[in-house]
Amino acid sequence: MKILILGSNGQIGSSLFSHLNDTHEVIAFDIENKKEQDLRKQNVLDSILPNVDFVFFLAFDVGGSTYLKKYQDTKEFMDNNMKLMLYTFESLEKYKTPFIFASTQMANMSYSNYGLLKSIGEKYTQILNGLLVKFWNVYGLETDDKKFHVITDFIKSAKLKNHIDIKTSGQEERQFLHAIDCSKCLEILMHKYHEISRDKNLHITSFEWSKITQIAEIVCSIKNCSFSVGQDHDIQQNKRNEPDKFILNFWKPEINLENGIKLIYNQM
Repeated sequence: MKILILGSNGQIGSSLFSHLNDTHEVIAFDIENKKEQDLRKQNVLDSILPNVDFVFFLAFDVGGSTYLKKYQDTKEFMDNNMKLMLYTFESLEKYKTPFIFASTQMANMSYSNYGLLKSIGEKYTQILNGLLVKFWNVYGLETDDKKFHVITDFIKSAKLKNHIDIKTSGQEERQFLHAIDCSKCLEILMHKYHEISRDKNLHITSFEWSKITQIAEIVCSIKNCSFSVGQDHDIQQNKRNEPDKFILNFWKPEINLENGIKLIYNQM
């Protein structure tokens, strides 16, 4: 198959590219590659989509909780994501290309502009009969210093400062999934694209809850260091969703959290 990955330089996109590239013809597409790959420009996909079999729509202006706290309430953040969704969905409709849209388990948290924008993307996906997936804190190697993700941030702090500064109390719980497991799941969904009913909830997660302090403890067990907690508020305002387990009928995660963090630590 000829596959287009929008947002190919991100944590998920780069892992998915590596995973698929051995068995498919994969096109990397990301604004970080060159300015001509800016999805905020109309018709930027017109020269590519006619010859593509499948699209993974992973591109979004996002970068972890610290990034969201800093940018999600700005006009630039809203404009960037509205434009890239508008023009990308416009092109996907024009060429009738099968696609998966990457949403988030925060899509029902409308007090977050990130969640609100992703819920709009979900509506577009439903209208165009694409396949909608919800990611739950997928982690992988992060190479963009402007983006912030808890696991890579903790590892970087441990290596550089020998100390991890947790901004919140660290008691909030998340479900973390390694990008390799996520990539395997996305490939399965691509092959089952026409089989899966669009009324099914596709939650891609580990189905295991972990406190943020547990992440710090694992990192500190690899690199002998200390950590401290703070008083900042939780970006999700302590709201907790529960994932739908339908996806476990044909996929299961294989990398546990401790081993996954060790993999990222060694890569960094």
